This record gives sequence, structure tokens and C-alpha cells, in this order.
Amino acid sequence: MEQPDGAWWRRSTVYQIYPKSFMDSDGDGVGDLRGITSKLDYLHALGVDVVWLCPVYPHGGVDGGYDITDYRAIAPEFGTLADWQELLAGLHARGMRLVMDLVVNHTSDRHPWFLEARSSTDSPYRDYYLWQPGRDSGPPSNWGSHFGGSAWQLDPATGESYLHLFAPEQPDLNWENPRVRREVYDLMTFWLELGIDGFRMDTINMLSKVPGYPDTAPGADYAYPLAEEHFLNGPRLLDYLREMRAEVLSKYDVMTVGETPGTTPEQAAVLTDPQTGPLDMVFQFDHMAVDKDTTSARPRWTTVPYAVPELKRVLGRWQTGLHGRGWNSLYLGNHDVPRMVSRFGDDGEHRVASAKMLATLLFTLQGTPYVYQGDELGMPNARFTSIDDYRDVDTLNLYREDVTQGGRDPAEVLAMIHAKGRDNARTPMPWTAGEHAGFTTGTPWIPLNPTYPDINAEAAIADPDSVYWYYRDLIRLRREHPAIVDGRYDDLRPTHDTLYAYLRTHAQEQLLVLLNFGGAVLDLDGVLELPANAELLIGNYAAPGEVPPGVLQPWEARVYVTRTVEETGTPG
Repeated sequence: MEQPDGAWWRRSTVYQIYPKSFMDSDGDGVGDLRGITSKLDYLHALGVDVVWLCPVYPHGGVDGGYDITDYRAIAPEFGTLADWQELLAGLHARGMRLVMDLVVNHTSDRHPWFLEARSSTDSPYRDYYLWQPGRDSGPPSNWGSHFGGSAWQLDPATGESYLHLFAPEQPDLNWENPRVRREVYDLMTFWLELGIDGFRMDTINMLSKVPGYPDTAPGADYAYPLAEEHFLNGPRLLDYLREMRAEVLSKYDVMTVGETPGTTPEQAAVLTDPQTGPLDMVFQFDHMAVDKDTTSARPRWTTVPYAVPELKRVLGRWQTGLHGRGWNSLYLGNHDVPRMVSRFGDDGEHRVASAKMLATLLFTLQGTPYVYQGDELGMPNARFTSIDDYRDVDTLNLYREDVTQGGRDPAEVLAMIHAKGRDNARTPMPWTAGEHAGFTTGTPWIPLNPTYPDINAEAAIADPDSVYWYYRDLIRLRREHPAIVDGRYDDLRPTHDTLYAYLRTHAQEQLLVLLNFGGAVLDLDGVLELPANAELLIGNYAAPGEVPPGVLQPWEARVYVTRTVEETGTPG
């Protein structure tokens, strides 16, 4: 698909910052805005175009900033609005843009709207939220929360229950109410007028719920199953988002990315259609399920070996499903999932090679790539030995339910947390091998990843063969090769157990990408023949001209370029 005028975000690389863990400027152990500003030259040197800032608003302290109490202010632990404006100015001065998190499926239960809403059933704010009469026999329906237990919380003062798809302290907003929608559009305008360049929209496809909140099919061994068919991509979602586009977003040259779990490529094509779609791109979650046991009561916490053909099938479905129709977001890690090298690669002997190989995948598919802080260093999971070192509400709920209340072996539950816990991605950014990894002069709010003496930014920048420099090269190559941004995708060996080989074809340029998803040498003889005129563009093992062409080393990545499609054809 050719890029419409102004679609700068198609050519961009986004860097996601979890502010609490990026850089602390004042020694209180919590990352802050001035800390981020002090590292803008680092981001500029890396080559990223856009910074996505996770929430920095005042919050209730329950879910990492995603339980907001004031949408028009900066939380004191992060600084002031003046500090934020300095950050924005510093980004713009370096030619980078800023995207803010928009969290409007729910608020904090300490937000003034909810405090008013729960004060009385007659409150003018009552229908800002979703209430149902209480029942002696239990919650209004069997919907489950993403964080465990019922999605309904009884409010004893009024005898009614409110809906919370996440923590009880995160009541869902009532998007059926036009006053709520107007409030949201006004707060969006507030930040846009201050000069931001877009929004990442948290759980945006949960806004519309099926009326009546009907029960969902119960699970085999848990009382409150997720009722996703009743709140994902609900009946009025497109109405709400199109109204948002018309009322606010169409007036600004900005980028929007919606977090949309459970969305299909067909639905995403409608959401991101270049002419009629309300969003520019979506985060989809299909590839985040390839290593889960989907038959489990809690698949999110399970880990099974993923099949490379299944990963290729899922990624390819999105590549072909949106080509010419919409736009992808490309990610393998973020603040809600484990470190990508521990999840999809090898964080032991082949950490560096597999981190580079996964980055090659990320940067050579069609879509806008997202780099989560520390991925450019090849950071692995943290694997803390004590539950006392964890801070995430979801992790602590799991441990309480399974160990404290359920009597399960603590070591077994810690192994689940080591693999899938969100705090794996939330440890402080390791800047140096020195005290507290150069993150703070105080005590970090969460322990450091124990690998920081060896895996840190200072060491990576000093090593020309590091993951950091490879990311820089990939970011540069993506700018230079239109086939990466706009080319067609063709999977050449979809059923092969370890080889991921695909073409990216555009006009007179074609790229061939070879990825070895495994720790053994892969012989290409009889599997795939390289075209005679292929030139090695980038690889993670050796410089061009020094790579034996007939085999792939463990976790090896290569990208070849052929200048004319007519000469290249399709490799056999």
C-alpha cells in the first residue's frame, strides 16, 4: 500500500517508555520526566522517531498508572506539567514526536467522577459508570475480571454493583452516556492543544458492552470466566471511535494506535482503513498466544513451547490480511508481557544472536515497529527469587490466590511468574554497571534485573557488535528501503519447523529475509536456494561477504536485497 500524504507514522519507529523505570532524576527511586529528558540524546542516537509514554497522570497506585484520578495533570512522582512541557520541547527539537497513553475504558475509583457517582443513586455522575442492582445470590452476571474474581463489585452504600473489567479500583466508564464521551473528547483536546503527536489507546475495543451483561459459558474450574464475547468489539464500538475521529482526531496531524485484544484482521482492516477507519493502527494479540495453553482456566499464566509454523501462520495472517487495507503494529514485548528474548529467543548462550534475530523479524515485516525500553540491549526476564520483590497487582493476586489461599507450591507459582510476570519488563533501565545500574542514586522502587552488571546501555554502546548497534542499523535500513515499509509479504516455507523465510516485494526492490528459529545449525540445501544476484544487506553473525551462504547458524538472521524484481523471481 502506498502511503497517504501525512501518514508519517508508517515510516516511523516507536520507542515505548515505562516512566517509573526509565530514569530517576531526583534520587527517590522512581523514574520521572526529567530523567527521561536527560536521556533524549540516547533515544535520538538510537534513531527512533516517536516516544510512547506510558501514563504519567495522577493515579490510584493499583495498576502501574492505568488507574487514573486526574486526566489533565502530571503525577507528583513524575514531576510537573512544566517538566512534561520541557520533555515535549526536547523531543520536538530533536525531530522526535510524543504519543501519550489514553486510558478511557475505566478510571480510578478515586477519580472525582466515581467519588460523586457512588455518593448516591441520584448523583448526576451515577451514569458515568455501569451499575446493576445487587443480588443476594451473587453478582449481576458471571463476568470475570482480567485480574481474577468477579468483574462486579458490590457498593454497600447503595446496594448496587459496578462493573470493573480489571481491578475493583478501576470502574468501567459508561460510553453509552454522551456526557462521558464529551468529557473524553475534551481531555483529548487538552493534550492535543499542548502539542502532543498522538495517543496509544488502552483497551480501546472494550468500550462497548453487550446490553444486559448476559452470562457467559462457565469455565470448567473457575467461577468467573472472561466474557470477552460480550465486551470486545461490542455493538457500538465503531460508532464511538468514528465520533471520536470526527469530533477530535480529524483536526490534528496525529498518530493513533488502539490496543485491541481479540480483534481479527478483518475487524482491524475496518478500524484502520486509510479512508474510513477511525484509527491508524492497532495492537493485536494473536501472536501473544502461541506459547499459551488456551485450554487452561488461566491461559495468560501458562507457558508451552511455541511452534514456529504456528507463529508464522499468525504473523502471516496479519501481514496478508491488512496489506492494502489497513496497518499493523509490530511488537514482541511491552510493559505487560515478558522480555522478548526470554519468551521467543534464547536468553542464555545465544542471547545476543537471538535478540538480534527477533529484532530482524520485528523490523522487516509490514507495520510500525515498537521497541520497548531495554529490548535494544537484549534484556532478559528478571526471575526474582522471592514474591516480596514483585510489585505488579496481577502477579500478587496470582500468588495470593494460588499459594496463600490455595496452598499451591510457591516454587511452582514463582516459575509461572518468572516466565510470564509483567514485572519482568518493569525493572529499572540499566544504564551502567555501577550502583543501582545508574538508574537512581536512591533505592529503586523495584529491584534491578540481576543481569545489569553485564547488560547495560554503557556496555552496549561501547561494543560495536552489541544488540544496541544492530537495532540502530535496522532502524536506518527501514528508512532506506521502501520494500520494508510498503512491500508485499510472501512466506516461502510456511511449514518448516525452524526456518522463517519470506519476501518483501515493492516496485523494483525485493528483500529476502531468512531467520533460524533454533539453537542448531540449519542446512539450507534442499530447503531453499538463494538467488544468484542476492546481496547480503544485514546479518547478525558477520559482515557482508563473510557469511557462509549454505547454512544458518543458531538464531541467525540475514536480509538479502535484489535490485530488480524481474531478475529475482521467487526463490525456490
